[in-house]
Amino acid sequence: MSVEEILKLMDSPTEEDKELIRKAYNFAETAHQSQKRYSGEPYFVHAFETAKILAELGLGTISISAGLLHDILEDAGVKPETIEKEFGKEILFLVEGVTKLGKLRYHGAERHIESLRKLFVAMSQDLRVLIIKLSDRLHNMRTLQYVPKEKQKRIASETLEIYAPLAYRLGIRKLNRELEDLSFSYVYPKEYEETKNLLKQKKKEDLEHLEKFSKSIKKGLAKSEITNITTDYRVKNLYSLFQKLKRKDNDIEKIYDILALRVIVPEVEDCYKVLGAIHAIWRPLPGRIKDYIAFPKPNGYHGLHTTVFTGDGNIVEIQIRTQEMHHDAEYGIASHFAYKKNTLGKKSGYVGNMAWFKQFLPSFIFGEPIKDSPANATTVYGASGKGVPNWVKDLAQFEKSDNPDQIEFIDNLKTDFFSNRIFIFTPKGDVIDLPIDSSPIDFAYAIHSDIGNHMTGAKVNGKMASFDQKLQNGDIVEIITKESAHPNIKWLEFAKTTMAKKHIKGAVEGKK
Repeated sequence: MSVEEILKLMDSPTEEDKELIRKAYNFAETAHQSQKRYSGEPYFVHAFETAKILAELGLGTISISAGLLHDILEDAGVKPETIEKEFGKEILFLVEGVTKLGKLRYHGAERHIESLRKLFVAMSQDLRVLIIKLSDRLHNMRTLQYVPKEKQKRIASETLEIYAPLAYRLGIRKLNRELEDLSFSYVYPKEYEETKNLLKQKKKEDLEHLEKFSKSIKKGLAKSEITNITTDYRVKNLYSLFQKLKRKDNDIEKIYDILALRVIVPEVEDCYKVLGAIHAIWRPLPGRIKDYIAFPKPNGYHGLHTTVFTGDGNIVEIQIRTQEMHHDAEYGIASHFAYKKNTLGKKSGYVGNMAWFKQFLPSFIFGEPIKDSPANATTVYGASGKGVPNWVKDLAQFEKSDNPDQIEFIDNLKTDFFSNRIFIFTPKGDVIDLPIDSSPIDFAYAIHSDIGNHMTGAKVNGKMASFDQKLQNGDIVEIITKESAHPNIKWLEFAKTTMAKKHIKGAVEGKK
């Protein structure tokens, strides 16, 4: 364990960067020197591993330094003014942000809810605080076996229900997958072992077919004069497989993407050329062709997916993406805090999966530039709200609302933000991101509360639809309104989202 391990993971750090990292490393090591973890290791190991995860994610010097110092205020008794004097206002801002997330000492649901509220406040102010917290949580999960048994399941459940989904919604699959699988073994130990054994058996069988098919793909694309490609494969993580098995009646033979072949190409147009060449040779499965370049996933993921019959009795999922899409698929928002120059908006035609994020973080706080922030990120979050995803705005609303029903708060959170999502289109082609099983009512309120409040009918794919119809991914929905129309209490039975229910209740009560 040495500071050089962290520096080697960084992208061309300057001498000034190295000096700051070393200073933070030595400062934290000295401050934590008398402390031990449950494992018996020096406490500083945790600070070091958190900073190392941040470096692996590609974050910059400021974030990595804050990672080294993230527990120093609470656990080492160092004063904020000392941090500011030694490391500056920006690092103090991040360290205090992470400290606030872990300061609460309530018991039961109240503590959990207040922690979430703090998390959302921090998230809306500066997402680096959340990324440091996720990195801190990942190392804690890696060492959860040393924590007293009575605490293990609670920590793992919180990770599985809140932190792993947040990492997913921010597009940081590298963190999300590991957080899910580490939590899975503690929350559902029996199902974890069953899924692990199923995957082990299926993976060996599928890998042989995939390696053979990968060679066929290269030969087939070469005939179409497409040679500038690289291929690899990914294995579905255990928790994701477990969730899919539940949806497929526990029949693993119905799951075609346990192993998926990846084809990496230079430019966006190459993605479509490869897709066309593959379909010219291998027959695709109907309904399994997905264009996440034109219509990205809610977490910003881009790529083309297709599932084809290989001709030897097997079925394979193929994912086609550029190198930049591939990187963003793993690192999400974190990739836009990298020290190296940001690449948003370059001429490739792909603007990055976090184009909206340029307006998420102020480029200046305390009158000084934020060194880790994306280029041209000048709009303070909340000042305009332009470009920020609805789910982030809704989280901010959750934080502001005074909801006395703690269980309802958690249920709403899971439903609205962490459930499976679907894409619904307006007649003009705009995309509305909703939870699965949403109704036309949810769609109307997602567009605007006035549209929801004056809704008299809905067309789904050109046909009149009932208000309780469950929308399907890709539906085109048109809302019919009339000025004299108003919601009625029955709508609450059809609404899925908290936002729709809130507006319906408000409108109904306002008429009384």
